[in-house]
Amino acid sequence: MNFVPLIKGLLITLGIGVLGWSFWLSPSWLQLCAGLALFLFGMQCLEEGLHQLAGSRLEALLSKSTDTPFKSLVFGAVGTTLLQSSTLVSLLTIAFISTGLIQLAAGIAIIFGANLGATTGIWLLAAAGQNFSLSPLALPLLVTGVLSSFFSPQLKAAGRILLGIAFIFLGIDQIKTGFSSLDQGLSTPVGAFSGLLGQAVFVGIGTLATLILQSSHASLMLTLTALATGQIELWQGFAIAVGANIGSSLSTAIVGILNGNRSGQRLALAHAVFNLTTSCIVFFLLPFCGPWITGLAGLIGAQENRLIQLALFQTLFNLFGVLLFWPLQQQLARQLVRWLPDKQEPSVLIASLSADCSTDQPVRARYLNEAALASPETAACAVMQELRHLERLSLEVICHALYQPVSQLQASSLDEHLLQRRPDPRELDAEHLYRCYIKGVYADILDFMSHLDTPMNANQRQFWRDSQRVALQLVEAVKDAKHLQKNLGRFLRDEGSRTQVHYLALRRQLLQSLRYIREVSLLDTSDPHWNQQLQHLKEQAEQYDQQFRQHLFVEVRARQLDSLHASSLLNDLGYVSHITQGLYQVLLLSKQRPFDVDGDHSVLGRDDLPNKTS
Repeated sequence: MNFVPLIKGLLITLGIGVLGWSFWLSPSWLQLCAGLALFLFGMQCLEEGLHQLAGSRLEALLSKSTDTPFKSLVFGAVGTTLLQSSTLVSLLTIAFISTGLIQLAAGIAIIFGANLGATTGIWLLAAAGQNFSLSPLALPLLVTGVLSSFFSPQLKAAGRILLGIAFIFLGIDQIKTGFSSLDQGLSTPVGAFSGLLGQAVFVGIGTLATLILQSSHASLMLTLTALATGQIELWQGFAIAVGANIGSSLSTAIVGILNGNRSGQRLALAHAVFNLTTSCIVFFLLPFCGPWITGLAGLIGAQENRLIQLALFQTLFNLFGVLLFWPLQQQLARQLVRWLPDKQEPSVLIASLSADCSTDQPVRARYLNEAALASPETAACAVMQELRHLERLSLEVICHALYQPVSQLQASSLDEHLLQRRPDPRELDAEHLYRCYIKGVYADILDFMSHLDTPMNANQRQFWRDSQRVALQLVEAVKDAKHLQKNLGRFLRDEGSRTQVHYLALRRQLLQSLRYIREVSLLDTSDPHWNQQLQHLKEQAEQYDQQFRQHLFVEVRARQLDSLHASSLLNDLGYVSHITQGLYQVLLLSKQRPFDVDGDHSVLGRDDLPNKTS
């Protein structure tokens, strides 16, 4: 019996009970938590609205504006400033790297820029945290935001932004009221800590708060409010800000490592290394930061404004990290590749005579993950990679259905000895291979496509329909091969008969077609000979079908071939033709390129697939 759901439910119930009890004990704590909830909900609304308005443009810009490190830095800073979420930009970048749309070095520069862009949020929060109420401004924003939700998608997104700002304003006021109403400040339990121990305690508080709230903005808003009400000292606020940076990078790293492929994992690790290294250095410089920041704040007339001083510290802290790591980008990228090397892709996926896969645990998709759903572009690239994976599996299953090793596809010429040999009783059953290697991947592709819920243009919708057809054609080809294998296994053992000769010819024809399809698919679709080669495949298959039928009828009339065997041969000729036609359609569909992204969009024949992720 699985007790995990039961234990999880009990822990959630216990947590809710403890939280409710704490609310009953302290109305001020309830008010503080309510303000924090409003603030977090406002941040969520703001991110969603900004992403709906600028997201598609931002994603298109991301694939085009990363050819130099400086452009990548600017993109990260501007994108985070617009979306007010370094986590969202970081996860979007991880998705683009995971699908091969941008390189690791560009992703590292984007992370640097995202950290700089995130500092704009604390300046806005510092300005909003001054000694005046924001609630009167929130009320008209709430009304306007709700009314906007009844109109066009653009106005609805704008209304979502207004609602987010309104809830943020209401949350800030509630947080300030909750802090000021507390009977005892934070200084009583934590004020006893000083020196490096005190710094470590407050860094830990900032890290833990950010990990729990999943928002560095929220933890910094609490810090600003605590500063404004005198609950903490300035140096303690600096330490919490350092911890917030650590918590933000750790939360992004966890999501990236769990949901990204090897390339995405490298970028997630780069984010953690960047923030942790910078934070460790600044941690030991904290005793000197107070006078420096106060002096710099005096230059802008904010010598007595501790909120502005915290915002200034956060900005200089992140700027220091960028300046520290900027000359080390290439070295960091190379080191990350050494730490997380690519896994070698086997030349053959299904090689053994004995099945090493159970139908209870079938092979699943390797390139489809939640991170790839960040945008239509990343989702499209992930699906194309998975279709290549499905294609490799399908061709290998068809080879095994023909009682031939996969090496026959890749060899410079057919091995006649292998082509003429009788089926081995230990050969893999095509039905078992279909359930082990094809069905799970196909199901995952359909499930992934069903979760993509973003606005698309006509070309993009056509691409998804074509992708579904490609997957279906590959699956149908494998199913036809399953039916073909039954008679192949029976009649190829009938030594010296005319039926065996014809089944050997069918096996040769299908194997040659598979080899030809693979060769054509390796060509660039823009190659002028590509269409000619594809047309030749179609004509050759039709010609063979016609000639094979004629030969069968000639032999039946001459009493050289039994009519029952002829009917079996005609049925299996149909399977051979269906397989060839299906793969021909896959090649045609793979020529579609609805998204303006770089990279090879062909589906079939790629031996240089991206390495398997973990």
